[in-house]
Amino acid sequence: MATMADVARVAGVSVSTVSHVINGTRFVKEETRQVVMDAIHATGYTHNTIAKSLVSGSTNTIGLAISAITNFYFADIVSAIETEAGKAGYTLLLADTHDDPGAELAVVEALHQRRVDGVLLATSGGPRGRPLGYLAELGVPAVLVDRCASDRFDQVGVANVEPTALLTAHLAGLGHERIAMISGRTGLRTSDERAEGYRAGLARAGLDLDERLTVSGWSNAEDADTAVGRLLALADPPTAFVVANNHMTIGAMRAFGRLGVRVPEDVALVSFDDFEWAEHFRPRLTTMAQPIHEIGARAVRMLLDRIGDPRRTPETVRLDPTFRHRESCGCPPEPVSRRGRPIGDDERP
Repeated sequence: MATMADVARVAGVSVSTVSHVINGTRFVKEETRQVVMDAIHATGYTHNTIAKSLVSGSTNTIGLAISAITNFYFADIVSAIETEAGKAGYTLLLADTHDDPGAELAVVEALHQRRVDGVLLATSGGPRGRPLGYLAELGVPAVLVDRCASDRFDQVGVANVEPTALLTAHLAGLGHERIAMISGRTGLRTSDERAEGYRAGLARAGLDLDERLTVSGWSNAEDADTAVGRLLALADPPTAFVVANNHMTIGAMRAFGRLGVRVPEDVALVSFDDFEWAEHFRPRLTTMAQPIHEIGARAVRMLLDRIGDPRRTPETVRLDPTFRHRESCGCPPEPVSRRGRPIGDDERP
């Protein structure tokens, strides 16, 4: 049976070029495309491989519709998904939605037209959004990733409400009464849930909600920078900040530096999402770390189960994040053992 490598050898191009020609995943010069098509016919690859997929109804490909360029948290999820899909013998077709509902629908339609076996989607809309309607109407196997927007579908994400409440209550426990939140883009399920958690944390601490202290950073660094400036310009500015994702944390820290505000000496900060380098940041960031690789791997396994049994009852999985207690919240550094880990109760003098 001919393989892509055989086609590439005959055409004198790379295997990736052959893949792009077959799947239409990247622009290829017309003369190169024609050489590849000639090689496909010469080796019999069309008959042996593509035709086989038409007969079996399976292409061994998974489509992933996600905002991978503008949100580097998702870049890590993409890596986890690709690794898990590869283990199962599947190829990943990635399409960027730019977190735009119109682009998202076009991407979902394009992936379906390319006959992917199933779709993983980080939807930018709600449960009645057109992309979800399209998937449901046509019965496309699908799993919602990160944003658990509709229980009509299998979906996997992280718990958002209680962890954000914990972050907020932690700041209140340190004596802060003016706690602000830089929330994510309006309409995203994760943004709504973390805002809900912020309100719950305030209530748990006996603090009143001041709507002026909740400002959207629209899930990006630039708007978060602007939001911090607005909050610090208030007559009674906040003394602590809860930031709803890692991209916005970068913008917040940039604003503090520009305005000469020290963390944690002048304001305290906690963030949802961890950074690979958060442990080495100064100050070290107190964060709620999501199990990114488990989210991606679980999403693939759920999708393969859905492909194998389309009639199974939809499942929602919420994974717990991990509280990374460092110094940006204003707490002193935790004692560290010689092994480089925080000292446990059994090691304390």
